[in-house]
Amino acid sequence: MRPPVLAALALLVMQPVVANAGAQSAQPIASLQWLTGCLEARSTTRVVEEQRMPLSAGTMLGMGRTTNARGLADYELTLIRQDGERLLYEAHPKGQPPATFVARVANADSVVFELPEHDFPQRVAYRRVGRDSVLAWVEGTMRGTARRIEFPYRRVPCPAAP
Repeated sequence: MRPPVLAALALLVMQPVVANAGAQSAQPIASLQWLTGCLEARSTTRVVEEQRMPLSAGTMLGMGRTTNARGLADYELTLIRQDGERLLYEAHPKGQPPATFVARVANADSVVFELPEHDFPQRVAYRRVGRDSVLAWVEGTMRGTARRIEFPYRRVPCPAAP
């Protein structure tokens, strides 16, 4: 599976996410409203964007795309939803089967979703960094090697309809 927004900005050695990653989250989805809106990570060769709709009917619908000089490189649709006391992250990446991750940690500033049996990644996470930035990452083991791919986003205005 590709990363949540489908392009690697950096590959780093996997580091522990949180000390309590195995604990089940009982946080309501409302605690993740800081994830709504538009985020962007730019490099000299690509632009990675995520846009997430505000909470409605127990869901936060999102989409991501990666573009480069050749055009659209990748995309993914995501759904964060409340399922009883569980928070779920459903990823629908281009050309791959969907995968559903369960939140193990969720609070006002971070969330870590896990699916240990998945090929890669086994974790998808977001952490609020100040008022205008979010660090997203995917991590896990790929072919026996621990990997972490980070997406250092900054908040940007969402595009307006023409």
